[in-house]
Amino acid sequence: MNRSPLPLLILVIVLIPLGLRGQTAASPLNESGSLSAIAVSSSGDSGSVAFEKAGDVTRESAQGAHGSAKQSPSKVPASASTGEPNVPPIDDSRVGYVDNAIIGSQIRIRLDANLQDQTPDFAEFFYAKSGYYKTLCTPTTQAGCDPIAPGPGPGIPNSINFQQLFLNAEYAPKRRFSIFVELPIRWIQPQGIETINPPQPVFGKQSGFSDVQAGFKLAAIASEKTYLTFQLRGYFPSGNAAKGLGTNHYSVEPSLLLYQRLSKRFTFEGEIGDWHPIGGSAGDSTVGSGGFAGDVFFYGFGPSYELPIHSNRFGIAPVLELVGWRTLSGFWSETNPLQTPDPADTAAGTNMMNLKAGARFTIGNHNSLYAGYGRAITSNYWYLKIFRIEYRYAF
Repeated sequence: MNRSPLPLLILVIVLIPLGLRGQTAASPLNESGSLSAIAVSSSGDSGSVAFEKAGDVTRESAQGAHGSAKQSPSKVPASASTGEPNVPPIDDSRVGYVDNAIIGSQIRIRLDANLQDQTPDFAEFFYAKSGYYKTLCTPTTQAGCDPIAPGPGPGIPNSINFQQLFLNAEYAPKRRFSIFVELPIRWIQPQGIETINPPQPVFGKQSGFSDVQAGFKLAAIASEKTYLTFQLRGYFPSGNAAKGLGTNHYSVEPSLLLYQRLSKRFTFEGEIGDWHPIGGSAGDSTVGSGGFAGDVFFYGFGPSYELPIHSNRFGIAPVLELVGWRTLSGFWSETNPLQTPDPADTAAGTNMMNLKAGARFTIGNHNSLYAGYGRAITSNYWYLKIFRIEYRYAF
């Protein structure tokens, strides 16, 4: 039976760069004095080539259309077909809060537990303007009245605890471009007693789908050690604002993401961007101009170090991240009995910062797990504490 010449042709094409690489050595001994060996094998119609260096952990394998082995970016040569350097796999990103600059296909599941959010409608960034403002629409007074305030009410809680589950899918048809979609589920537990005068009852526990997010990434730089990526994320008002599950308006979030490998084990990752609301609730003319929702400038960075664990199947990389926000406009509902009947206060110029500590565990060629804890280090904050667990499958 005649065999197709295609597997043999593929085998020859793959052998050419390996042979040229071998011609550069003046001696069969490498610089460390160990002997290098090249083993070539052919099997059926899905031929494969293996290149091994004795005494070195480098192992490169090129398989047919059935898959390829994971390779460390510092050990992979430039592409034989394009001459461009290979790029790090998506699981080389170790951060847990800063967005990942490396582009690749992945499925991610993230669970957050947040404690003590004292300003949940701050600039309508987490949820919509409190429904308390509806109660101010009376025949005797109209100060602060907003009959269509979409947020939960009628009372304003002193604090809330909440949990969020994020289901994220990203697809990268090219190494410099990807699209993604994220489906969040939210649980809210109001805390404390409402202190607005006159007192109003606080809403009960709520749960359900929050605002869906979608967007794309486009890399300006994609090299073996550096990724510089533009990301545009959109927020869609799919969550029930009356239950505190969404903002009741669209938002766009352009950002710039960075991945930089500084050494074999040390990496640095960062982000900078702006969350911009489209629409939103009415503001308060007695306090200032503009809508209740406001622009939020954000930034973050995180160095990480991969521990020297001698295993090809498991790795641990502790990471420390600093994440900050500066609110440029908008309002928030202050639970202060002296501000009667309108508790609105300006959110512009407020700074918030959180310090996050955690570690990313890599398991096999495709799986990684992040676990971390964060705490506010400023007097103003979205939440005082946060616990995060994330599972990521890259393919």
